[in-house]
Amino acid sequence: MAETAREIADELRDRIRSGELRPGARLPGEPALVREHGVAKETARRALTLLVTEGLAVRRKGSGTYVREFQPIRRVANERLSQERWGGGRSIWSADIGQRSMTVTELRVYEAPAPDDVARILDLEDGARVVVRDRLFAVEGEPVQAAVSYLPADLVRGSAIAQEDTGPGGTYARLAELGAKPVRFVEELRARMPSQDESERLHLAEGTPVVEIYRTAITEDGKPVEVNRMLLDAGVYVMEYRITS
Repeated sequence: MAETAREIADELRDRIRSGELRPGARLPGEPALVREHGVAKETARRALTLLVTEGLAVRRKGSGTYVREFQPIRRVANERLSQERWGGGRSIWSADIGQRSMTVTELRVYEAPAPDDVARILDLEDGARVVVRDRLFAVEGEPVQAAVSYLPADLVRGSAIAQEDTGPGGTYARLAELGAKPVRFVEELRARMPSQDESERLHLAEGTPVVEIYRTAITEDGKPVEVNRMLLDAGVYVMEYRITS
């Protein structure tokens, strides 16, 4: 008999991955796990919580815990940032989701003084302003990523980048038209627990971590032209990097 929450979660995870418990199937409830494994109710609750925080299951209030139906997003950074993609008028999101539906909500575009860390990365003078693009991305109706981009206002003011709709190819295609084409990107990643506001915005289950990514877009002459801070629901993403030697 399983004795720990981890062991119970391991068993349920194996049943999910084998297909015995299919997407949308209801997982055994706490009372059933208590009877089957001879553990305390709190241990059974922790076992189910482990699967929720891993993104394999979701809780439905008043109903139970179910195998998650949402299919993970495979984020291949090398493909999504290729010039061939955005230069050809395609969204970089097409590399992640293919034909799955994606919507942008809570979109705000405005000018503001550059935050200190952004000003440092973009090599801006004190008091310089940036165009801020703050938005929430939802795939198949489920919030998966919040993103805030900062671009030098003196560079992009009056362009489509300062409008809600940036047009085919998005921000990077418009930067290229402004003579500031990105040719190199640097991404820094870290995993952490979200704030309460971040959890609510991404509709995260309790205990679900996020992946925070800071991306800097850099031109051929080494000038940084965008900083993008992204917050990803760690439970729905697979991060893939293709590296050649």
